This record gives sequence, structure tokens and C-alpha cells, in this order.
Amino acid sequence: MLGAAPCTAMVFVWSYLSKGDANYTLVQVSVNDLILLIAFVPIVGLLFSWFDISFLNGNGEVIGIPYQTLITSVIVFVVIPLIIGYLTNRLLIKSKGKQWFENHFLKRLKPISITALLLTLVLIFAFQGQTIVDKPIAIVLIAIPLALQTYFIFFLSWFGGKYLKLKHKICAPAAMIGASNFFELAVAVAISLFGLNSGASLATVVGVLIEVPVMLSLVAIANKWKY
Repeated sequence: MLGAAPCTAMVFVWSYLSKGDANYTLVQVSVNDLILLIAFVPIVGLLFSWFDISFLNGNGEVIGIPYQTLITSVIVFVVIPLIIGYLTNRLLIKSKGKQWFENHFLKRLKPISITALLLTLVLIFAFQGQTIVDKPIAIVLIAIPLALQTYFIFFLSWFGGKYLKLKHKICAPAAMIGASNFFELAVAVAISLFGLNSGASLATVVGVLIEVPVMLSLVAIANKWKY
């Protein structure tokens, strides 16, 4: 679920810290959102079928993959924010002008968006905090493959970008967005399908736990290897 959900919001932070091109990052995130609309549900469904993951209904009977829940999660976390953002942009620029939109509205919105992101992290860890404390070995066993996946994808994208002779300000955010994950969507889907105290929910929360320090280390590498 983490791997099928490429990063959207946090990649702006990684791009900024690695001196990435802001316009390229914006386009890249927009393309990611559009890909999520189409690809997330079938990819997760395919992975569930490959690993023969079973789901139970209220009567304890085995049912098929709950595509309805997957689709609902995408609508709530991707489609609705995308539509609201587009309409806000169009309506406010039309009524107030582009200069007011960029210099006043976006500046007021920025601290709210950062607070909302931090609050999301706090709530996620609040619900899983006791499990994290009680099962440290399980946390380590989950964290190792997630960290290896993140580093592998970053280096694959980084050296691929250099081979294609991309500029550093393009290559850095390209590698970052490939390596990071849309953890809010993954956590929401895990909780919806498996429950708040499930192993799947714990795995996605551990993904959040290690993503920030791992991504900051990759930012440091990208800055050190600047060309």
C-alpha cells in the first residue's frame, strides 16, 4: 500500500531542501495525483491477489478484494482535495486577481497546511503509540525493508537521471518523489481494510516513522552530490 502510493505533499519539502526546481516539482506532483486516480486501486488489488490476502464480511465469510473501500479512499484523499484546490484557484483568481491570490491567500494558507500535516502525524502516532512501545522488535523488522526500498528507489532514480543528463534541480526532486510515499492514503486504506490495531496499519505507520529521517538523509546526499 505504501509502494503503490507515490508522494504528493511532502515532496515539496524535499525538493525545497535539495534546491529542486519548484515548477518541475509542481508538475511532477500533479502528474502523480492523476496517476493515483487511475493506478492505485488496480495496483493494490493486484498485490492483494498475488499475496492471497483474504477479507471477511460482518458474518465472518470470506469475500473478494473490497474495491469499494479502495475507491472511496482515493476519492476522499485525492479526488476531493484536487477538485477543491482547482475550484479555489479558479474562483479566487477570477474574483480577487492573481496577485492577491499569490501574495495574500497562499501566505495565509501555508501555516494552516503545515499545521494540518503535523496534526495528521500526531494523530497517527497517538493511535499506534502503545503498539510501537510494546513491540520494538516488530518495528525494526518492518522498518528494515521499508528503508531498503526507499534507498534503492532513490539511487535507481538518481543515477538514471544522471545517465539521462538531467540537471541537478530536476534529478533531485525526481529521485525524491520516487522514493517517498503518500503515507496519509496508505494509512487510511490500511485502517479501513484491516482495522486500527492491525499489523497492516502498524506497517504503514512505521513507514511514516522512518520516512522523515530517511528522506532527510537522502536530501543530504543529493546536496552533497550536487553537480
